[in-house]
Amino acid sequence: MIQPTNHGMKITYQPIGVIHSPFTQIEGMPIQPAGGRGIQGKVEIFPEFQAGLSDLGGFSHIILLYHLHRARGYRLTVTPFLDDRSRGVFATRAPKRPNPIGLSVVRLVKREENILYIENVDVLDGTPLLDIKPHIPDFEPDADIRVGWLEDTKGEVQDKRSDGRFR
Repeated sequence: MIQPTNHGMKITYQPIGVIHSPFTQIEGMPIQPAGGRGIQGKVEIFPEFQAGLSDLGGFSHIILLYHLHRARGYRLTVTPFLDDRSRGVFATRAPKRPNPIGLSVVRLVKREENILYIENVDVLDGTPLLDIKPHIPDFEPDADIRVGWLEDTKGEVQDKRSDGRFR
């Protein structure tokens, strides 16, 4: 039996740190980590969460989950950066979402105390970090992956930059 959901439920998250990058403006920044290849940044973990970084240094890549703090409001249909057609927001990675949560898989270069040095950054400077998870390819089955409407845009993401359409 499916239980009814509580649509009025509020969920609160506490940032565990902040992401630092060279991007101070939304316009012109990469739209995905593939477009930020080689761009360096840092993740500053707040001291009370530093112990949670134990054993992370053995991973080459990490998943950053963050709050898209400059996104205001949402749209259920958007025109994504890699298309000129309107699409359902849940079929995109557009920032104008009911819950503005972003994710990026970045390369972990090194850890020094509560600072993670990362590469392939596509995140705005000062972005609140919600969580970190190790990227483990064996956990993600790769057979029969389809990319829907993005099928014709393969290889274009590296050169695509934010143009302010989601302000």
